[in-house]
Amino acid sequence: MISLTDSQKIGMGLTGFGVFFLFFGMILFFDKALLAIGNILFVVGLAFVIGLERTFRFFFQKHKMKATSFFLGGVFIVLIGWPIIGVILEFYGFFLLFRGFFPVVVGFIRRIPVLGYLLNLPFISGYVDKMSESNNMV
Repeated sequence: MISLTDSQKIGMGLTGFGVFFLFFGMILFFDKALLAIGNILFVVGLAFVIGLERTFRFFFQKHKMKATSFFLGGVFIVLIGWPIIGVILEFYGFFLLFRGFFPVVVGFIRRIPVLGYLLNLPFISGYVDKMSESNNMV
C-alpha cells in the first residue's frame, strides 16, 4: 500500500475532479465554464500531488517546452473562450508531455481482467503496442 500525505490526497481529489469536469464539459458540447474549472483543478491537483517545485521542473524542461506551450496555451485559449480549439491544443500538449508514461499505463491496463483482454485482441494489440512505444524518458 502506498502511503500518501494529506496534501497528496487533496491533490488526487483535485485532479480527479479536474478530469471529471473536463470530461463533463466535453459531453455538454464544450461548455467553457466546466472546461475552465477542469483545467484549473487538474493543474492545481497535479501540483499538490507531486509538489510545486517538481511540477515546474516537469513542465519547464528544455525538451518539453513545445509540449508545455501547447498544453498551457490550450488552457489559456479555453479560458479566453474558444473551447474546441483550446481542448485540441491541450490534448496534443498532454500527449507530448505524458507520452513517456503511456507504456507503463498500457502495461498496467493489460493486467486488468476485462480491459487487458480487450487490449490483447489481434486488431487492437498491434495498434496499442505501436502507440505505447516510446523512446523518450519521463
